[in-house]
Parts: sequence; structure tokens; C-alpha cells
Amino acid sequence: MTLSEGPKKAIVVGASADIGMALCEDWLVKGWEVSGTYRTYSEAVRCLEPKLSSLVQCNLSNTDSVEDACLTLQRCASSWDVLVLSPGLQDPIGMFTQCDFEEWAQSIVINFTNQLRFTHHLLPDRNLNANASPTVIFFAGGGVNNAPIGYSAYTVSKIALMKMVELLAAEIPDVKFVIIGPGWVKTKIHNSILDAGIKAGDNYARTLEKFQKDEFTAMADVVTCCNALINGSKELLTGRNYSVVFDKWGSSELHELLAKHPDMYKLRRFGNDY
Repeated sequence: MTLSEGPKKAIVVGASADIGMALCEDWLVKGWEVSGTYRTYSEAVRCLEPKLSSLVQCNLSNTDSVEDACLTLQRCASSWDVLVLSPGLQDPIGMFTQCDFEEWAQSIVINFTNQLRFTHHLLPDRNLNANASPTVIFFAGGGVNNAPIGYSAYTVSKIALMKMVELLAAEIPDVKFVIIGPGWVKTKIHNSILDAGIKAGDNYARTLEKFQKDEFTAMADVVTCCNALINGSKELLTGRNYSVVFDKWGSSELHELLAKHPDMYKLRRFGNDY
């Protein structure tokens, strides 16, 4: 049997987010068929809409909205090659005991649970008739190697996503699951820190400095990293967490290291040798 090699099909959950929109635009230029979701209709979404195969309104904080969006995408965007989950919310910012718990729990739903709800619904529609394996991309945040103060809901959600990527890779070997840490990209996610002010802790001053010096990870690097992981070997890349800024993604040097170290770029307990 000859496997089909037509235009790739992608679904971008959060196409109205900055990274999601950049991926849509890159893949549309390449001739892909792209579908996506948005939360709030904007001028940028209005310009993007006619170029997409389908665009669905979805509020990730509302499970019914997610269920409806999944049903629409299953009808309009089946047989996908790439699924991207790009939304991220840092609120509520502040000490755990000082946060409204319902707002804290809602952040887990947006950053973790409902992103997996999308994945659970859409995985059966993946394209297994192409030469390349289908790819699912999540996005990571900070907190893997330290304990950021004031961002517990966001941090624990992103770390849970990292472990879920490894679990999904083990359970579903015909799909490449990756999670990418984009670094400091100039996106709307930083508005919550600027709005929080001193309640955001040291991150407030760091964020102000980033904007003053315009020191951000280039969006083009995020897009290039995503494409490198989509085009790379499933056997080597799946189940791992990649950094846009610090990792040599797409290089033969990295691929050799990954082949030698199956635990590389995965969550592991430190100190087992002591």
C-alpha cells in the first residue's frame, strides 16, 4: 500500500493566541489545511478566518464549549497530521493560600484538563495514512527545576502536561507527543504579570525589564522549533520536553544524545544515586 502525501492538515487549539496564530500563518504559506479555535473575536482573527478550513469559537474554561468545539472539529477537520494545544493562562497570580480557590482550580482546567479533553476527543481522527507520524504539540512553562512563587496553578498544570506527554507517548506509539518550552516570547500572557504588579513577585521586575530591553525569544524560532519536531524522528523525539532557547533541536548532535539517553528531557526524581 502506498501512503498518501497530500497537504498536511493541522488543528490549532488557540489559533487566536500569539504562538497559535504564528503557526497558522506559517503553515498556510506552506499550503497546509489549517483549522483552529479562538476565544475572543478580534481584528487579527477576522483576518485569519477566511484562510482557515474552519474556525470555531471556544472558551477553554467552559467544558460545554470545549465539547461543542470538539464535535465541530471532528466533522470539519478530520484526518489531521498535527494537533497543537497553545492556550496558556498564568492567573491567578499570588500565594496559594491567598488565591480564590475556584479561580485557582479553573486555571488547572484551562491549562491542563480541557487541553487533554481536546486531545482525547480528537486523537481518533489522526491521519495514519501518511508517511510521517501525526504529531501533538503542547507548550510548557517554568518551574521544572525550581519553585516559582505565586504561580502554583500555572506551574503545576504545565508540569502535569510534561508527564502526560510521556504517558501518552508510551500508550499511543503511532503518535509523536512533544511539549515545548518557548521561553520569553512577546505574547499576551505577560499582561497578567504586568496587571498583578508587585503581587507577581520578582517576575514583575523581570517582565518589565524584558519589555524595556525588548529581550524576547523570536517568534520565528518557536515556529522553526515546532517544524523541526514535526519533521523529526518519532522514535527519538516523542514523550519529551524541549526548550526553544536552550536545546539544539533539529541537530544530529541532539539526536545522538536522545538515542543514548531515554530519560533525557523527561521528568525524573533527582538524587537516586545517594
